[in-house]
Amino acid sequence: MGFYMKTGVSIYLSSGMEFNEKVLEKAKKAGVKYGFTSMHIPEEDGDDYKDRAICLLQKCREADLSLTIDVDPSTPEKLGLKRMEDLLDLGVKSLRLDFGFSDEDVVRLAKEFRLVWNASTVSFSDVISWEKMGVDISEFKACHNYYPKRYTGLSIEKVDKINERLKLNGFTTEAFVPGNTSLRGPLHEGLPTVEEHRDRDDVLLNMLELYDANTDIVYIGDCDIKDSDWERVADLSKGFVRLKVQNLDIAELKDKLQHDRPDSSEYVIRSCESRLWDISYDLKQKNTIDCETGYICIANEGYLRYKGELEICRKPRKRDERVNVIGHVEKEDLKYLPYIKDGMGFMLI
Repeated sequence: MGFYMKTGVSIYLSSGMEFNEKVLEKAKKAGVKYGFTSMHIPEEDGDDYKDRAICLLQKCREADLSLTIDVDPSTPEKLGLKRMEDLLDLGVKSLRLDFGFSDEDVVRLAKEFRLVWNASTVSFSDVISWEKMGVDISEFKACHNYYPKRYTGLSIEKVDKINERLKLNGFTTEAFVPGNTSLRGPLHEGLPTVEEHRDRDDVLLNMLELYDANTDIVYIGDCDIKDSDWERVADLSKGFVRLKVQNLDIAELKDKLQHDRPDSSEYVIRSCESRLWDISYDLKQKNTIDCETGYICIANEGYLRYKGELEICRKPRKRDERVNVIGHVEKEDLKYLPYIKDGMGFMLI
């Protein structure tokens, strides 16, 4: 159905080239298309900084990442370049401008790069000022900070509110979730945009929450995640979530990609494809019971032209003699159900 999520990965010089190559390999395999790195971190200086940075940019190109670089005015000098525009020769097309740039700098750089401004701190008055100076702000993206220091991250409600306003003005929005292995120093306490995500070891849920909060591109902020989470990211890149189920009466329904209808219901996830499948299950009335959240149901012959339609309950509901209960989503995966909506895919496993 063409539904997919935009996923991103963060790469840092301090991690070392061998480590970064492995992460880039995982990211490419997982369908990740976006990358983020920073070129103004003090602890990443060194005599060989230029060579390492240029090598890193090359590796990101080879991984087919659309890379955004966080820069400050000193970045060109550190890379042995004369001006910021020389980054174009290294394949850089997108810059996130940190402190120290004048309005005149923004106007100049916007002619050459896709600029990413700080969604968490830059005001709309700044953006309006740039527009008046001739900048095409429709090409801008807005990326939230990540917050290494504990208790400084935003709430998901604030991110949603900021993003809603940004998207109404046509901007692409971006944010970060923390990793859960190889947390980046010097604090090693995660790199989330949302503070609540810092200690929650559920990369999938954290990413789904940000997508639900009007975020277009979600990056892993830290250096790496567990292999099992890379598998989840791969699924998200293809636009679906796997749901572990128990007692599923119809084995044919396992491992089939389905999608919730674009006109999502608050009560059920409603499969677009299921009524078209020729399954061997007898659709006579059977096991018509009260439903709890996560119950998997199929419309029996009593539902006439809706016969064979699969639903997953988001909320409890009363027994319906036209609906057979055929299994249930495992308790640990119930938390994902609110986010499978608006055409998003799911797979019962």
